[in-house]
Amino acid sequence: MGEAVLRHVAKERGVDLEVDSAGTAAYHTGEEPDERTVATCRKYNVAINHEARQVTQEDFRKFDYILASDEANLRNLNNMKPRNATATVKLFGSFDDNRPIGDPYYGGISGFEQCYRQCVRYSNKFLDEVVGKEDSSASNL
Repeated sequence: MGEAVLRHVAKERGVDLEVDSAGTAAYHTGEEPDERTVATCRKYNVAINHEARQVTQEDFRKFDYILASDEANLRNLNNMKPRNATATVKLFGSFDDNRPIGDPYYGGISGFEQCYRQCVRYSNKFLDEVVGKEDSSASNL
């Protein structure tokens, strides 16, 4: 959801942004997003089309930012980060309230709605900071 929402918010703001999403583990590699994620995105007219993949070493050189949804993923990313990495690795919530994005998987649709609202807020705060520092484009994972 974070990828779809960030891409959507950037497009609405006229920011050219390459966005991709990947997990720190390979549990769901090749799978499509959860149907509740898709339903929530569609409710808000956010395009979502993604197949799960795992973070690669190249991602740390290809992207300017790699944003973690929670502290466990942030630790995993920092442990995976190669010495020649150029990406800034941060908690997505660090651009706002420094909170993790809760995993809505085991809850009801309300958890997906809350996740969506966090992603919108964090996307806007991220773009406020990044676009202010760079020109009108940025890369992100």
